[in-house]
Amino acid sequence: MRERGTYAENTWCPGCGNFGILRAVKKAAGLLDESAFDIDTLVISSGIGCHGKIFDYLDLSGVYSLHGRAIATVSGMKMANPGLHPLAFVGDGDAYGEGLAHLLFAAKRNMDVTVLVHDNGVYGLTTGQFTPTTEQGVRTRSSPHGNVEKPFNPLLLMLDAGATFVARGYPGKLDHLADLVARAVQHEGFSFIDVLQPCVTFHDTYEEYNERVEVLDATPDMEGAREIAMQPERLPIGVIYHGTATPYHERLLDQFNPVVDAPSREERLAAVEDILK
Repeated sequence: MRERGTYAENTWCPGCGNFGILRAVKKAAGLLDESAFDIDTLVISSGIGCHGKIFDYLDLSGVYSLHGRAIATVSGMKMANPGLHPLAFVGDGDAYGEGLAHLLFAAKRNMDVTVLVHDNGVYGLTTGQFTPTTEQGVRTRSSPHGNVEKPFNPLLLMLDAGATFVARGYPGKLDHLADLVARAVQHEGFSFIDVLQPCVTFHDTYEEYNERVEVLDATPDMEGAREIAMQPERLPIGVIYHGTATPYHERLLDQFNPVVDAPSREERLAAVEDILK
């Protein structure tokens, strides 16, 4: 089994929740590699932010994207070559702020990609401004008197948008998170994992999460998923909802693969000549 690390120097803050996410993804890649899954079809992209550095630390093929655009990038990968299994790493500001439209439409379309959100409720790379998931009242660099905005509920957003695999994970439960990632990548349709990722420098939530996180015993139906998503005191982790629906690329392309089935150069030139006659 190939080690998925790289030579790049890791510059995350000591204790950052991203370390657990990185280890979980490496372990998930190992689990996939040991199964019947073709690991060479796993490709990645990331946005801009502390989370985005994970692209440099994983020995997987992919494309470094822009702020808020990683989901659009992996959607393009899937449509260009449906044989790929794209995985996007995004931050909470990256996905629920700048990239919200891409996120919602990927879920709505049931795009066959996986989106993993490093959700720390803060813009850590730019020194701690509040994001769409920062809780009301939290003081940050951009809300010194407390955040006055009501935060998004990512799980409810995805359930309402039509995601067919909705999960929440926590780096403090490493093996559990690795299993979630492996299951999400293999799911046919839009897969979403909101990862509770403490930022030890600007929003250290380890103590709170360690007290509130609970592992789900089973995957609920839609009604149960909505109830779990709205829990005010508990933070259940696991697969919140798992449904089935035809992925977007199959509805649009059927079995056509633009990479494999595209006509050759000679065939394209001959077609142009026929048109011009």
